[in-house]
Amino acid sequence: MREVYSKRHRRDWRSRLWRALQPPPPYIHNPQEPLDFPLGRWNLYVGGAGARPEGYVNLDLFAVPGVDIAADAERLPFPDGLFARIECDAVLEHVSNAEGVVAELSRVLAPGGYMHVVTPFCHPFHQYPRDFRRFTLDGLKLLGGSDLELVAEGWRTGPTATLLVFFLEYVKLLLPWKLWRVAAHGILGWLLFPLRYLDLLLLRSENARILGNHCYLWWRKKQVI
Repeated sequence: MREVYSKRHRRDWRSRLWRALQPPPPYIHNPQEPLDFPLGRWNLYVGGAGARPEGYVNLDLFAVPGVDIAADAERLPFPDGLFARIECDAVLEHVSNAEGVVAELSRVLAPGGYMHVVTPFCHPFHQYPRDFRRFTLDGLKLLGGSDLELVAEGWRTGPTATLLVFFLEYVKLLLPWKLWRVAAHGILGWLLFPLRYLDLLLLRSENARILGNHCYLWWRKKQVI
């Protein structure tokens, strides 16, 4: 895993060329997803890997560049009620105890604070380092305890993203050599990515949930009265 993350930031010419040739993602984020819930003095980003999310303490399993604290999300090294906002983006499918992770995140979330969770629904297997499950919105909501109230829910990426990511993976399955698979991913990725903008239309429909790619929700921790 450290090798995967370090490759994204190496400065040698091969790594720079590899990054330059990568096609745009086959998805576009739903513009209706709310992202403006307030930050506080302390905010937590879970699973940021090699990213550097501004304004957050970045926590991941691996101590790669950009990670502030390497720790298991089931046993967070923080006191209760520390963080005003928590981001947990595409993490819960990789943990063995998703309900326990949400409970631990809720523990370190301050009363009145917000937790943003994003998980895949229709998405290929991806082992970072394990891949255990997929979520519908209804299934994701079941993970929240009595101290969390739902304030927003929906789909981050839509049906077109689902079709594109599965098609790319399907084509690569047909090819016997790694170099061919890399080339196919690059060529098809550049040719097909404009189709992702169809999701700007499809995500307006309730039926997007049938083939939705990633879903999201926002919880708010209840104030103690």
